[in-house]
Amino acid sequence: MHLDVQDLRNFYYRSQLGRAAQKAVRESVLNLWPEAQGQTVVGYGFAVPFLRPYLPDARRVIGLMPGPQGVIGWPQGMENVSVLCEETRWPLETGHVDKLLVVHGLETSDQPSPLLEECWRVLGPGGSVLFVVPNRAGLWSRSDATPFGYGRPYSQSQLENQLKAHQFMPLRHRTTLYQPPSARRFWRKTAGMWEQLGGHLSPVAAGGVLMVEATKRVQAPSGPGLRETVRRPLEVLKPKPEVKPV
Repeated sequence: MHLDVQDLRNFYYRSQLGRAAQKAVRESVLNLWPEAQGQTVVGYGFAVPFLRPYLPDARRVIGLMPGPQGVIGWPQGMENVSVLCEETRWPLETGHVDKLLVVHGLETSDQPSPLLEECWRVLGPGGSVLFVVPNRAGLWSRSDATPFGYGRPYSQSQLENQLKAHQFMPLRHRTTLYQPPSARRFWRKTAGMWEQLGGHLSPVAAGGVLMVEATKRVQAPSGPGLRETVRRPLEVLKPKPEVKPV
């Protein structure tokens, strides 16, 4: 079940808790992907709050938003790069995306397998995809006061196994959002402290958001035709026939 795009916008841009969550998640994304010079960067779901750092240097930035969720223009005051699309049929060429960020997309999808296949299709050679999902062990997945309280939360092993089953190779993982999902003044004032301590306390204090970076796995071509070709010796290696004098 996808959330409405207006609710997502109001959370991330018009609430103190949402702005704090945006800051923590964006810093973690930037830690994994510090730059995207000359690359094609795509976000799916509601990933646009975390794409802004790549606007100046990336060759192209695109924000894909699924039809059941709805779409908003983004970024404000600049040329729009957000696109309304079908959940499993994106208006992108095959193999042309360098960085793909999926936020509020996988856990809310009714078709996770076809969605992962579409992620695999658009990702280019050497490209990477970063999935940001609610952490099953965290507090944020247990509160419906934030978007991370909707959909299917994941553990690290659950998400990585699902990715492997769809020809992805997990590379790195981390958690973030260690601050409690509360709008109370005390928790907002101490949010930065919790994020700094969280990495040292985990897994005792589980972060509310799980992030897994992966790349596409491409199997070597196989089949009788290839095997037959490999078996045949190269003509250049055959001994030359003796030339008899005339």
